[in-house]
Amino acid sequence: MQWINAQKICKGMELGEIPPPRSIFRDVLKVAWPSVLESFFVNLAGLVDTIMVGGIGSYAIAAVGLTTQPKFLGLAIFLSLNVAVSAIVARRKGAEDRESANRVVRMLLLVTLALAAVISVVFVVFASPIVHLVGSQPDTHDAAVAYLRIIMGGMVFNVVSLVLNAAQRGAGNTRIAMTTNVISNSVNVVFNYLLIGGHFGFPKLGIQGAAIATVLGTVCACALSLRSVLKGGFIDLRSVKGWIADHMSIRSVFNVGSSAFVEQICMRIGFLLFSMTVARLGTTEMASHQIGMNLMSMSFSIGDGFSVAAVTLIGQSLGRRRPDMAKIYGNVCQKIGLLCACVISTVYFIFGRNIFTLFTDEVPILNYGATIMRILSVMLFLQIEQVVLFGCLRGAGDTRFTALVSLISVTFIRPGMSWLLCYPLGFGLIGAWMGTFCDQAVRFTLSLIRFRKGHWTQLKL
Repeated sequence: MQWINAQKICKGMELGEIPPPRSIFRDVLKVAWPSVLESFFVNLAGLVDTIMVGGIGSYAIAAVGLTTQPKFLGLAIFLSLNVAVSAIVARRKGAEDRESANRVVRMLLLVTLALAAVISVVFVVFASPIVHLVGSQPDTHDAAVAYLRIIMGGMVFNVVSLVLNAAQRGAGNTRIAMTTNVISNSVNVVFNYLLIGGHFGFPKLGIQGAAIATVLGTVCACALSLRSVLKGGFIDLRSVKGWIADHMSIRSVFNVGSSAFVEQICMRIGFLLFSMTVARLGTTEMASHQIGMNLMSMSFSIGDGFSVAAVTLIGQSLGRRRPDMAKIYGNVCQKIGLLCACVISTVYFIFGRNIFTLFTDEVPILNYGATIMRILSVMLFLQIEQVVLFGCLRGAGDTRFTALVSLISVTFIRPGMSWLLCYPLGFGLIGAWMGTFCDQAVRFTLSLIRFRKGHWTQLKL
């Protein structure tokens, strides 16, 4: 409990009444643990997807990996709207302005439905050239196209669930989002088993079965999310009339959402260029990389959970006009994240190669895996901390800064350093992971400096 030194954390700020340290830790963990579990189970479902698809062959793992960045590029605008809705709902929750919060959610739900219809059609029609652009090989192209078409064809269920869960998180209802995602991902895993291999009389659909199972999971998530906003609570879409938010909220949605959208586009372009760099190395390297990225996502779930806690608690603190508490909550989220990083790093360093054997028994992939896991065991300290720091800044609405950092680091440094290390310097796949390390280090350093300066506590939403 000595970790919380309010005078040091809030140096130069006016301090109000500070709750006991035990109370602060309890607040953080109360919001964070459902989000950590939610993110963990989402990423676990992706991990199980990869393990089950891996039974078909390494080409199938590579094919799914090829669709990851195009898929997230298509989701970029929805992920940016989620940042806006979480930050604004958290502020309105702190100010006890329930009417305004629900109007924002209603309006963004309508926008989400309209955009989803357009983007879904574009990806289904142009799936083949998109997959070709990201570097598909002859043995992966058709499978990747089929997977992408099914996933993006059913994206409307996913994006509706995303925006409603983002609103619930902003209000502090992280258990609702957790329950929704745990149930939907359980559905996904069950139908993976039934449809990939064709068990209990279901057709054997291979990689297409994995895509259908994912969509069925999002249908379930959508139904549960809609139920959660129609049964009472701070977010209750039946409690307001009309579909247009107030002028101030619309301006806040545009300011936060547009910056978050620029950040998402910068990130997705950078990740796409990065993925294309790896795809050129070959199917074995792409499969090894995809497994490594899945395991990186598992460690990301810790940072993501505490990032959600930071968004919620910082937004609500600023809504109550307590910037001192916003900074304290952000500091505590970082410190707990650091402890978690120590545990995960130890496991990855010691058991890295053994973990890769869950996915495949191909020796070249296992050899790559051992090195990747050593790099990841060090890199995840930077990864978890920068994810939490970005959550702190987004919770305050400082999305212009996070967009600028993503432009510098993800769009240019990661793909640039990865290409340089992969090809001219001859490090191959390991060079790509060294480039990722450089990206994480830059994002961590810049976001830590920004957080400590504290200018983000003065932003208005």
